[in-house]
Amino acid sequence: MAPMGLLATGFSFAAFRGLHWGMKLLPTPGSTALDRWKWRNHCVSLMHSLLTGAGALLGVSLYPQLAADPVHGHPFWALALVAVSVGYFLADGADLLWNQTLGQAWDILCHHLVVVCCFSFAVLSGHYVGFSMVCLLVEVNSICLHLRMLLLTSHQIPSLAFSVTSYATLATLVLFRLVPLGWMSLWMLRKHHRIPLSQIILGGTGLVTVGAMSIRIGVRILISDVLRPRPHPPILEHEETRETRTCDHEPITRDNFTLNLKN
Repeated sequence: MAPMGLLATGFSFAAFRGLHWGMKLLPTPGSTALDRWKWRNHCVSLMHSLLTGAGALLGVSLYPQLAADPVHGHPFWALALVAVSVGYFLADGADLLWNQTLGQAWDILCHHLVVVCCFSFAVLSGHYVGFSMVCLLVEVNSICLHLRMLLLTSHQIPSLAFSVTSYATLATLVLFRLVPLGWMSLWMLRKHHRIPLSQIILGGTGLVTVGAMSIRIGVRILISDVLRPRPHPPILEHEETRETRTCDHEPITRDNFTLNLKN
């Protein structure tokens, strides 16, 4: 299983790097003149979220064994989807380092490193693929996060589309981030006596990292978009967007909101 997983990871990395470069050939909205890299980056991230978010949602719905036995039970396509995400995060990290300094992107790179380590273990060992698929449900929320950032980048605020996207982002954050992360945390606590310590540390680090970022994202969006809405917010680029990144990136200031664990 490992050779096929590595092949899928390599193909995914090449495909997403190709998308990053290919997006440079396409026109961008005039309103994004100062943030073209960020616009392109979020577009690629949105493609990943659409693919893996829809795949994880359909997979968990149509193949409940993924949640019933998250350690051993999984079809081949589930492992391939996890491998695709590993390739994406590697490509995203490369794009981030190409367009930002290490000081600007260190927190996003740490997030990517944790996700890649957790998902790579599943790809190489063939275990915990179901666990990884449940984790990929967070990408459903990332779809809304990336759409929100694309609207911000193109200055589509205030607007009905932005308001709807903000509320959808908060709703899906609870349903597809906090609920799955909570379920996985409880599962690990209940099964800790059957799991090697090294795997508990790896999985626990991933859950804590993604959980903390998810709560941070939710609180900041709630405050900026709902509790203190501004007629013309400074695109949250000086506050929320203080880096330049690729899964939620930015001048290239980037929005820390769109992290996905990624996983």
